[in-house]
Amino acid sequence: MDFIINILSTPAILVGFISLFGLLLQKKPAEDVVKGTVKTIVGFLVLTAGSSFLQTGSLNDFGTIFNYAFNMQGVVPNNEAIVSLGLKEFAQDTAYIMCLGMIANIVLARFSRLNYIFLTGHHTLYMACMIAVILNVGNLSGPLLWIGGGLMLGLIMVISPALCQPTMEKITGTSELGFGHFGGSGYWFSAQIGKLFKGKSKSTEEVNFPQRISFLRDTTVAIGLTMVIFFIIVTFVAVVVRDGMSDPTIAAFFQGETNTHWLVWAITKGFSFSGGVYIILSGVRLIIGEIVPAFRGIAEKLVPNAKPAIDCPVIFPYAPNAVLIGFLTSFVGGILGLFILGAINKALIPVALILPGVIPHFFCGASAGVFANAEGGLKGCLAGSFLHGLLITFLPAICMPVMGSLNFANCTFSDADFSILGIILGNITKFIKDGGLFGVCIVLFLLPIIFNIVAPKKQVQ
Repeated sequence: MDFIINILSTPAILVGFISLFGLLLQKKPAEDVVKGTVKTIVGFLVLTAGSSFLQTGSLNDFGTIFNYAFNMQGVVPNNEAIVSLGLKEFAQDTAYIMCLGMIANIVLARFSRLNYIFLTGHHTLYMACMIAVILNVGNLSGPLLWIGGGLMLGLIMVISPALCQPTMEKITGTSELGFGHFGGSGYWFSAQIGKLFKGKSKSTEEVNFPQRISFLRDTTVAIGLTMVIFFIIVTFVAVVVRDGMSDPTIAAFFQGETNTHWLVWAITKGFSFSGGVYIILSGVRLIIGEIVPAFRGIAEKLVPNAKPAIDCPVIFPYAPNAVLIGFLTSFVGGILGLFILGAINKALIPVALILPGVIPHFFCGASAGVFANAEGGLKGCLAGSFLHGLLITFLPAICMPVMGSLNFANCTFSDADFSILGIILGNITKFIKDGGLFGVCIVLFLLPIIFNIVAPKKQVQ
């Protein structure tokens, strides 16, 4: 079981296996099978390396420096942190739910109109863990917990990509690719905000730069310079204004193996951010070129019209300017949301103070920016990603009481789908438990299949 879970939670191996399976179903020549499988695995490893380099090389440090510079205290939503706590007690339950959830995903893709195969392994693991913890509170255990949880996991694995698909097709220009990231409800929300500005501004990718600054059309240059400026400002406040060198955590950034001046450190970190994005985009291009053709075999043989739903960086190459704008604007929304929560906490009711986590605001905010830009151009991107920043600040705050009641106080999930499903399931378990809760899971899972059988399908003209 550990070996199976390792395969399913390792995106490169999982997607490589899917690519291999799809190519074999198409009876491709051996050389094409080997090439497609290897390039798919390498592409995901490149993407993962870029994400890891970005996170450990820039995002984590920026978050720490930022919180110190502006004296922020509160809860930073972090999927990895809360899952690591949940797995201490629910590792076996999570494993079974994950396996059964992926089977349930295929069943729904085959027998409903939600034809998406969710391929983001680590998010599947995180969601399986959250569902295991919440259903356990509803007195489900053993096979009932595993089956009920697997059905719920399979359901969200098709609903989330379905919410994103209309805008996803506008972004990619094809209906053959889905979006597999459990922030789907947030990206849908951002796209709806973007629609309010439809036709009122150009796309972020069509912004005309004066000749003297035309170099900003190069994504690597634009992201690098922008993040260098941000790092310099924030590091200046932390080190010079607030005397950060007197704090061991902050001083450790500059007093490692070699003493580094804070300005040199900030410049290096800013360009490292750009380097991480460049690596991610390279991996995405490699994946798209192989996984979509390979997946046609599965779509033709097993699940008609199936679409591979892939992690959020898959859309970054389509609108690189929107990626940067979405991240920065979502982060600003997160800062404003923190102050609003602070005011509510003081004047109205006790609420958790959710700090703007740099990692969720980058990956989720950037994706929200691309979605909003596809619907409403630059103005839509600004408005959609800003309100998305508020959304992923307020949702974790609302979800915190659920997490707190599960003995995970001061810890919560970051992406929108986790919070929404956590709020819904957490409140259901307050009123329905045991066999009744298991029955609810079965009914919810069957609804898309029953709808597909009962409701007439639209006739293609």
